[in-house]
Amino acid sequence: MPPAHTPDLLEGLNEQQRAAATVVSGPLVILAGAGTGKTRVISHRVAYAAATGAADPKRMLVVTFTDKAATEMRSRLAALGLPQVQASTFHAAALRQLRHFWPLAHGAPLPRPLDSKIPLVAPLARQLPGGYRFTPAKDLTDEIEWAKNRRIGPAAYEARAADAGRVPPIPANLLATLYRRYEDAKERAGRIDFEDMLTRAVELYERDREAIGLVRRRYAWFSVDEYQDTNPLQEALLRLWVGDRRDLCVVGDPDQTIFTFTGASADYLNGFADHWTDARVVRLTTNYRSTPQVLALANRLITGKDLAAVASDGPEPQVVGHRSGEAELAAVVTSIRELVAGGLAVSEIAILVRTNAQLVPVEAALTRAGVPYTVRGMRFHARAEVRAARAALAAAGDDRPLTGAVVVRWRDALGFDPEVEPEAAAGPEARDRHAALSVLLAIAREMEFADRRATVAQFLAELDRRDAEERAADEAGTGVTLSTLHRAKGLEWDAVFLPMLEEGTLPIRQSLDDAAALAEERRLLYVGITRARRWLTLSWAASRITAKGRPTPARPSRFLAQLRPGGPAAHVRTAAPRPATGPTFDVGERVVHGRHGMGTVAAATRSSVSVRFDNGVVGSISPAALSREGEQPLDATATALLERLMAWRLERSRADDVPAYVVADNRTLAAVAAGRPTSEAELLAVPGIGPAKLDRYGEDLLRIVREAG
Repeated sequence: MPPAHTPDLLEGLNEQQRAAATVVSGPLVILAGAGTGKTRVISHRVAYAAATGAADPKRMLVVTFTDKAATEMRSRLAALGLPQVQASTFHAAALRQLRHFWPLAHGAPLPRPLDSKIPLVAPLARQLPGGYRFTPAKDLTDEIEWAKNRRIGPAAYEARAADAGRVPPIPANLLATLYRRYEDAKERAGRIDFEDMLTRAVELYERDREAIGLVRRRYAWFSVDEYQDTNPLQEALLRLWVGDRRDLCVVGDPDQTIFTFTGASADYLNGFADHWTDARVVRLTTNYRSTPQVLALANRLITGKDLAAVASDGPEPQVVGHRSGEAELAAVVTSIRELVAGGLAVSEIAILVRTNAQLVPVEAALTRAGVPYTVRGMRFHARAEVRAARAALAAAGDDRPLTGAVVVRWRDALGFDPEVEPEAAAGPEARDRHAALSVLLAIAREMEFADRRATVAQFLAELDRRDAEERAADEAGTGVTLSTLHRAKGLEWDAVFLPMLEEGTLPIRQSLDDAAALAEERRLLYVGITRARRWLTLSWAASRITAKGRPTPARPSRFLAQLRPGGPAAHVRTAAPRPATGPTFDVGERVVHGRHGMGTVAAATRSSVSVRFDNGVVGSISPAALSREGEQPLDATATALLERLMAWRLERSRADDVPAYVVADNRTLAAVAAGRPTSEAELLAVPGIGPAKLDRYGEDLLRIVREAG
């Protein structure tokens, strides 16, 4: 019989959680859906096993997916009176064991671990032939890690990659050579990397029966969290640790498998009961995180999912379409303001996207609106390619027009061509890099459009200003969380926005012809949905500006089709693109603008026309401010208003001793002229007008609009 005090350890657990916590011997699988309290179950199961005498706390090993999760688990176990239980990641446990055994086996201390492969890989990448030398080092290290997690060495890489249908970021023969040179450089430096920690532990235990015997005497009872994210190397190490013992519990959710690109495989979780034929299986389906409305949406996305909510009813999730990417972000900003005005803490709001590059326009929109934010991962202006781009310009001394100098310097130093997007085979870092540099180029173009005499020095000063703003917002740590979906795993917020859900983005275009990759994209969206406690908005846009600065049609993600009307699971409001309110133009058409004269249309949407004027200016202008060659403007009032706004901007910039674009760029003034706002609320809805600009310029702008009638 268990000791009398053990019922206290089960207090507060539901029936499913109790069933899991009280199975303290033999193989066990806990299939834990999102928000079902698995961390609480794991910690209380450990405590119950110790209290009932099923296991010695000093011989327990609890494996977590991240160092943060390990820290939280140790804290929970200490609170339950079990500070002696080991909780760590696979890598940390392997490193601790190697530091003990390595000197005994080799007569020297274990080589020091690398914090990152990039310092060794980057110089090797720069020695690659031709344009391959511009391949981001992270894409190369990711491919090396894919191989090492499968115990594939440089000599076998090319053949094994071909067998797996792997498409590396550079030709496989070059990758194999670089991989070998990396291993040589690491050996000369006397270092090991993260994968070496596992590989060398596995190799040691496979050949040294005494060493693995000592480990097995030290650990006899195992619990592994996030088992769906286990890779082959980790699984090999786990099997060696466990040996022929039977006290192994694995916890995970196959529908949250989103790291297969690192080598993770849900096969180990799904096949656990096949390997351990008498394994107990316990499912946790009671969700303590989200409202019934949010869970109903999640359950529709994943067939057979049956999460049930404990939380009370909340607002219906929204699935919304917008006419453009700009309109989508404006709607997100408006919704955030409404939530905050209603009393929600800004730190309880998150915007989650598929790729790092998608965070850039989100950051810009929040900065313009004066909404504080913090970035999980790398800030935009702290990214390596952004720093490299600024450094290349700082050393330029180029007297050409701004955008010409920018493009030439970045082409020579970084291999950047704004007209050539990365190929489908390029790694995610290459795509993010191209998108980031395209954003910087767009800033340069806007500056040059506002002032043809803009210089490289002014551009760098503007980037310094934006960097400072971004750093201040991020360091405050109390703003809206911006994150990729992968980085959001394991986190939750009261309100979650999932924008940019379009074909080619989520699912990402590299997955469209691969059934397994497409299934993972679906799971990624599922993870995003289940991060929300109460408010959830999914959105897409009918048109987006590409990396080349050109508008292109977009289609909603195929996954959204399951969330459309036809059942009670979601309230879907799809905002159709607004009808044209002014003239439309064709690419190549000759147009006239009162300030810049004649030019040629480079790209056009219903809300914005990109024009290359004969005077050298390139910029985007409202259709209402243009006319066709030989015709009168179709909206004379808007054109006249735009001219007055530009004249005011020039006067104000001189009075404030700042560049004209700091007051307002042409796109913002064109939006004011086209929309003719009559109140502060309407002015705030104009892209480019945030609280700071409203306070500084709002009275002038509204006065000019009123006077124009």
